[in-house]
Amino acid sequence: MNDRFELVEKALLKMLEQKKYAALRDILVTMNPVDVAGLFDVLEEKQIPILYRLLPKELAAETFVEMEPEAQELLIRGFSDSELREVLDELYVDDAADLVEEMPATVVRRILQQADPEMRSSINQILRYPENSAGSLMTTEYVSLRAKMTVGEAILRIRRTGVDKETIYTCYVIDDNRILLGLVTVKDLLLALDDDTPIESIMETNFVCVTTQDDQELVAQTFSKYDLLALPVVDGESRMVGIVTFDDAMDVMEDETTEDMEIMAGMLPSEKDYIHASIFDLFKQRIPWLMLLMVSATFTGVIIQSFEDALAAQVALTAFIPMLMDTGGNSGSQSSVTVIRALSLNELRFSDLPKVIWKEIRTAVCCALVLAVACFGKIMLVDRLLMGNAAVTPMVALVVCVTLACTVCVAKFVGCVLPMVAKRLGFDPAVMASPFITTIVDALSLLLYFTFAKAMLGL
Repeated sequence: MNDRFELVEKALLKMLEQKKYAALRDILVTMNPVDVAGLFDVLEEKQIPILYRLLPKELAAETFVEMEPEAQELLIRGFSDSELREVLDELYVDDAADLVEEMPATVVRRILQQADPEMRSSINQILRYPENSAGSLMTTEYVSLRAKMTVGEAILRIRRTGVDKETIYTCYVIDDNRILLGLVTVKDLLLALDDDTPIESIMETNFVCVTTQDDQELVAQTFSKYDLLALPVVDGESRMVGIVTFDDAMDVMEDETTEDMEIMAGMLPSEKDYIHASIFDLFKQRIPWLMLLMVSATFTGVIIQSFEDALAAQVALTAFIPMLMDTGGNSGSQSSVTVIRALSLNELRFSDLPKVIWKEIRTAVCCALVLAVACFGKIMLVDRLLMGNAAVTPMVALVVCVTLACTVCVAKFVGCVLPMVAKRLGFDPAVMASPFITTIVDALSLLLYFTFAKAMLGL
């Protein structure tokens, strides 16, 4: 599918270069706005306004929402006031609010000047809520009904007002004070036996909602848990103020997953995708953790230095240090990633810590026994016999294998405990992922190694 789209994209760009505008427009009107927006990512700056002006009014507005902020800013700066007003008239309030958040101050002033008073008020309302909250995600364009309405009156209201709403499938029943009483779907209305049936007799009163201050991650989890298409947002007094739609929730899920992956990889979260990030953006994203981990690795060097005499007396021990550290780091990462994922899905709570530790310890013992036996066989067969290293005695192999087994157990304990403690303290558990845990486990594995070596080999 991607290869086919690339061929279509190349053909469209060639038509643009050859100025076959009429034929190009005929093809563009048959395409999805998301795919049309993708074309702008590969255009030169001077081509962006040309292609955009080929689009019909409605398709242009839908495409504009899907475009990257850089292309949006370029277009806005080139728009006349009337062109900008036309685009804003076609945008939903939440999309307009997102646009305002991403644009520089000079562009924002122009957007607000051209927006009609109602949209300007709605944008300001959304922007007042904390960043990454349900209030900042919601749109104020939803269908509201009254409990005393009949089915016929409700359908007539949807026909009159639904054209400007983000979704009409789910309608929200409120009272005169905008208190949310229930919800009703268009399916319920269409399947009602009588047009005179009151809404209050068919509305669903056992509904799920979030407040304006709830975190966007909770919003996304609520969508996933209850399989919703739209989620009502209420204020502290249960008054209906807006809805979050499924497409916005999907964007949140993607952003949160990306952020967790970046943190787990030892990077600061970035607002830009990889293609649009500059070298300096990537540098700023990566260097803080690299510096921190480099400094923290000093402890590993200190431990090795403090056991120089033991290494000098039994040089064969040195060859197994990388294997022990890598195995420990990998074991800790396995546990941490599993626990972090469970925490992000609300499958675990801090009260589950004893259960998690008990499960991970039993898993660790099974893994440790198998790895230790395999390691002993590998050392005696490969290192001692095949490679002819006489310094690798059975006792040295035993030290390595005992250390390996203990390291796996310690690593899995650390890997499951630290993310849960971080969550309890209010930090993102993803911080306690691979790089951080690997550094801790490296130091612990060396301490165990040299302690066992001194005790068992009499160094």
